[in-house]
Amino acid sequence: MIANYEEALAFIHGRTKFKKIPTLKRMRRFLSELGDPQERVQGIHVAGTNGKGSTVANLRDLFMADGLTVGTFTSPFIVRFNERISVDGEPISDADLLDLVQRIQPVVAKLDDELPEGGPTEFEIITAMMFVYFAEQPIDLAIVEVGLGGLYDSTNVWTPRVSVITTIGYDHMQILGDTLTAIAGQKAGIIKTNVPVIVGKLPEEAQAVMVQTAADHDAPLQTLGTDFTTTLLTPRGWQERFNFTGGGQYFKDLTTPLLGDYQVDNAAVALAAYLDYHRQTNVPVQVRDVKTALAHVQWPGRFERLNDMPLIMIDGAHNEPAVTELAATIKERFGRQNVYVIFAVLADKQHAQMIQTLGQLNNVHLLLTQFAGPNPKRHATTPSELESELPDGRSAEVFDNWQAALLQATQEMSSEDVLLLTGSLYFISDVRAYFK
Repeated sequence: MIANYEEALAFIHGRTKFKKIPTLKRMRRFLSELGDPQERVQGIHVAGTNGKGSTVANLRDLFMADGLTVGTFTSPFIVRFNERISVDGEPISDADLLDLVQRIQPVVAKLDDELPEGGPTEFEIITAMMFVYFAEQPIDLAIVEVGLGGLYDSTNVWTPRVSVITTIGYDHMQILGDTLTAIAGQKAGIIKTNVPVIVGKLPEEAQAVMVQTAADHDAPLQTLGTDFTTTLLTPRGWQERFNFTGGGQYFKDLTTPLLGDYQVDNAAVALAAYLDYHRQTNVPVQVRDVKTALAHVQWPGRFERLNDMPLIMIDGAHNEPAVTELAATIKERFGRQNVYVIFAVLADKQHAQMIQTLGQLNNVHLLLTQFAGPNPKRHATTPSELESELPDGRSAEVFDNWQAALLQATQEMSSEDVLLLTGSLYFISDVRAYFK
C-alpha cells in the first residue's frame, strides 16, 4: 500500500516512460476501468512544439477573468510535481495527489497482469490522475496540454471544445519524425471531427498538413495571420503591446508581460481559442476582462526576472526553434547591452544548432556549463562538447557546474549588464529553486 506523498511520487516515476509500439488502446482501457472520467471534462486541448505553456497560462487567466474555475494540465513542472495538475493556478495538494495514486494503483496492477505489454506508462498514469481529479472537482473547464506529439499522446483520448496547435518545429525528432511534415502529422493528430482548430504561425509544409487534416475531419480551421491577426505596437517597459482582430472582435492596445514577439503570437492564439469557446457557449465577451487577464499573465521560466540589479533572468529555450526566438528577443530588447548567457542543455537536443544561433550574437558573452539531468538516461551535454560546436572564431568560458558559472558572471558583470540563464527547463528549474 502506498502510504505517503513520497511513495506516491516514487510509484509514478518508477513506471516505464515509453512502450515499443505507440497506441491509445491501453489508455482507453485504463480510463474505462476508472469510469471514463474524461467524458465528464470539457475544455481546450493544446499541442505544439513551443508555446504550449504560455498559451495555457493565457487561456487560464482569460477564463478566470470570466469568473470560471479552470483546471490546467501542464508539463514539465518548474518547482514541484504538483504544478502539473492545478486549479485556478493552485497546484493539487499532496493529500489529494496521494489519494489519487492510492485509488489508481490497484487498476495499474490489474493491467500489469492482464496486458501483454504491461500496464500504463508514467505519463499515462499522470494523465489518468488529471482526468479523475478534474471530473470530481467543481471546475468549469480544463486546459489540457499535450505531453509529446499529439496523435499517440495519452491526452488524445479526450474530445475538447477547441483544439489548439501553437507552433511546429524540430524537437523530439527521434520519436516524432525528422521532417516538419512528419512532426506536423503527429501534432495534427489531436484534430477531432467537427471540433474547431486554432493554429499559430506554422511553416508552409506544416500548415498544409493542418489544412488537409482539418478538412478530413470537417473541423473549422483558424490560422494566425490569416483568420485572426495582430499588429505589434511599440513596447513600454517590461511588456509587449499589440492590437488583435479576429472572431468578430477588435481589441486595441492589449499587453502581455511575457517578453518576445512570439509571446504576442501565443497570446493571440489563446485569445482566438477563448473567443471560439465563447461563441460555442453563447457567453458575451467583456473587453475589459480580456485586457486585464492578458496584462497579468504569469508563466514561470519565460524571460522571468529573478533579480533586478543586476538584471538576472531565466528562459526555458530548450530546443532550436525556442533559441531562435530567444536570440531575436535579445537583439530587440537587449541589443545595446552586454548580455551574459549561461547555457546548459540536455544531450538529446539539437545543441549544435542552438550554440550556433547564440554564438552569432555579438553582444553576448557565452558561459557553457551543465547540470544534473532528470535521470541517468537523460543527461546534460558536456561543456567541452558545447564549446566544440561554437561558430568559427567564437570563444566561450567553460564550467563544470552552473553555480561556478553564475559566480563568475556576477563578478564580471557591471550593473548595466544583463545575465540570462537558459537551455533545458530542468536546468532553469534548478536555477529558480536556487534563487527563490
